[in-house]
Amino acid sequence: MSSSQVVLLQPRPYAKFSGKLLLLPLLPSPKPLKPLPAEVWSEIVAYVLLYEGPVGLAGSLLRICKGFTEIALPPVYASVTLSRLSALEKFQARLHAADQKWDSIRRIPYSTPGRWVQVLDLSQLPYTDEAQSLLVDSLLTRLFPLVPFLSRLSINPAFVLSRRTMTSLGERDGTVNLRSLEGISYVPGPTELLDNDPLVRLLRHCINLEELDVTGICPDPADLEYTAHDTDLTPPDSFIPLNLKRLHTMTLLSMHTSSLMLSLLFSPLPSLRKITLTPYDDIVYPAALVSKFISIHGETFRSLLLFTPKSWPTNLHPSPTTLLETCPHLRHLSLENPLPTLTFPVTHPLQILSIPRPNADFWRVFERFLPRLPNLCILRMRDVRWLRKGMNSRAQLAGVQGEMMEWRKRLGRYRIRLLDAEWNEYKEC
Repeated sequence: MSSSQVVLLQPRPYAKFSGKLLLLPLLPSPKPLKPLPAEVWSEIVAYVLLYEGPVGLAGSLLRICKGFTEIALPPVYASVTLSRLSALEKFQARLHAADQKWDSIRRIPYSTPGRWVQVLDLSQLPYTDEAQSLLVDSLLTRLFPLVPFLSRLSINPAFVLSRRTMTSLGERDGTVNLRSLEGISYVPGPTELLDNDPLVRLLRHCINLEELDVTGICPDPADLEYTAHDTDLTPPDSFIPLNLKRLHTMTLLSMHTSSLMLSLLFSPLPSLRKITLTPYDDIVYPAALVSKFISIHGETFRSLLLFTPKSWPTNLHPSPTTLLETCPHLRHLSLENPLPTLTFPVTHPLQILSIPRPNADFWRVFERFLPRLPNLCILRMRDVRWLRKGMNSRAQLAGVQGEMMEWRKRLGRYRIRLLDAEWNEYKEC
């Protein structure tokens, strides 16, 4: 009841001289709530979208009221995830139409909602055929100039970005805002044409890049013939090292040599801490640059993951045996088959070691160098999981599970935990 409203009670309405009583509130009238500022509502919406996900929720937020729509639009557009080609077409058309209506009188030179987009996730976009791939490439070529504040880009590796798309991404306004590139498929070109490589030219503009994920598309080097003069490791005099001082996480899969690797080989990477590579130690140097790359930049590594993508046929190449010597500050090492016989100095600060699955031959080598790893506390089986609860004891002692149980028993003597592919420890039933 508001303070200006007067309520009169008439207990005897049919009496000739009925009296009237003034109704007085027993408690003071509550003070009206102060409306929350738009900035606070914007933070609330951003928090909800972050933890609940934008799928289905974004439309509900935008239909509450007109004022709430103006508040919710920037957080909704800040992180965009598209899993259908039709959605990508509508998204590009929406940003293009808004940019055409933007005029130079505005104080901000970039149109909305394009300038709100910070994360673009296309990793769930399915690949169907080459015609669709060409359409996606054309849409991205027109889309990238409209998102100047894009900081994270994720793409399905099945799509190979053309030179024009990489040029559109690298030469637009706001390239310095790019922090992460994931799912980039790369067709290596001749190593003697460093500055003409589209991906190298793109990285030259991304001076604040922190994460890079590239998958090479090239034939297995074991099927090719090399001579000692096939690759010239001396960069041209006009080559300028890449400026990637903030790059801390990098993935280079299925790539034994390329213009990209050669450019990174001769560029300082002082912040590189975590790297994932496909080993090619059996390929004659300088035809393969992976081992050389580890030896040059391994001083800063904290996590080194060696992994070969599963394809048919899968050719596994050996890994360098000097990994712990060239990476003296390594904390996590993940090995690939065939497992190498590691050599290293007296002691090493390694804490986590991952191998694909239990290997009897590797156990004998592992047991010999255990005294030189005083900080080792976890051994992880990368491709094996513990059996689910409810399986009988015979199943848990058969095959790979039986080997896991035996390794768990042996490692317990050294106070080392055995974890499976999902980083879970064995739980007693």
